[in-house]
Amino acid sequence: MRFVVATHGHCFDGLASATLFTRLMRDVSPNQTRLEYRGCGYGFGQPRADEALLNGEDNAILDYRFNGCKRLGWFFDHHRTAFQNQEDRAEFERRRDNGRFFYEPEYSSCTQLIADVGREHFNVHDPSLEELVRWADIIDAARFDSPDQAISRESPILRMVSVVEHYADDALITHLVQELLQKPLSEVARSDIMAERYRPLGVKHARFVEHVRSKSELRGRVVFVDLTDAVLESVGKFVTYALFPQSVYSVMVGLLKNGPKISVGYNPWSGRPRDVDISAICARYGGGGHPVVGGISFRNNELDQARQVARSIADELG
Repeated sequence: MRFVVATHGHCFDGLASATLFTRLMRDVSPNQTRLEYRGCGYGFGQPRADEALLNGEDNAILDYRFNGCKRLGWFFDHHRTAFQNQEDRAEFERRRDNGRFFYEPEYSSCTQLIADVGREHFNVHDPSLEELVRWADIIDAARFDSPDQAISRESPILRMVSVVEHYADDALITHLVQELLQKPLSEVARSDIMAERYRPLGVKHARFVEHVRSKSELRGRVVFVDLTDAVLESVGKFVTYALFPQSVYSVMVGLLKNGPKISVGYNPWSGRPRDVDISAICARYGGGGHPVVGGISFRNNELDQARQVARSIADELG
């Protein structure tokens, strides 16, 4: 039986979710020998978890927006914007009684959700994956001690995070899921393939930090950054907080190969409370995310619109 697993691609939580789900399936469906992994994204031109992609005899969506495809057999997500409309939410509610559809927006990572569901609903718990679950939660919730630690790449695990965010296509997800099921996360992070993939990223990361520094504009409690002067070769989530620790929010608009993208975030190290739901702001413009972080993607011919929306959000948060 073909089992397609659609997970959030180029995302450490998406990779870790696929690993935990695969481990769960080994107990729930022991005769299911092979899962096919598909990385999904929200940018234009990126694969979506739609009916065309969910073409297995059984299918799962992990850490990604809901799709009411009849062939969807499993669903796990924690994003506030998991449902594009009321019809999708109603379809989810109709089908959640099957015991295989789980949505918990209070969770800081989808990986932790799958781990808890596996233990509480299916009596499946693998202590060898606890390190992976812990790091997925730290990374997705930005539970670092400081922004400097968040942007540091001295840790092999954080270097692996960079590799996953840049290179995790279907083939790499497939490879890393199997590796993580056999070896500790720390060992996989120190592997030759991770070192080789990260080497050019280290240089790009340093250039990205300087690019952000030169383009940042502190507007009250908001750091606004316009990086649309050239296609970005690297992206970092927490650089603005390290450069401007007094900031409460960050609004960054960058030009990616698939089109412009706005990233909005709350600085958890600011010492000031969050007073907005960032996912709701992004949803107004077709994006989504979490209360503390969100994003909006645009087409390549919508650069001016992306800049305008980014400035509007910065004004709103300021």
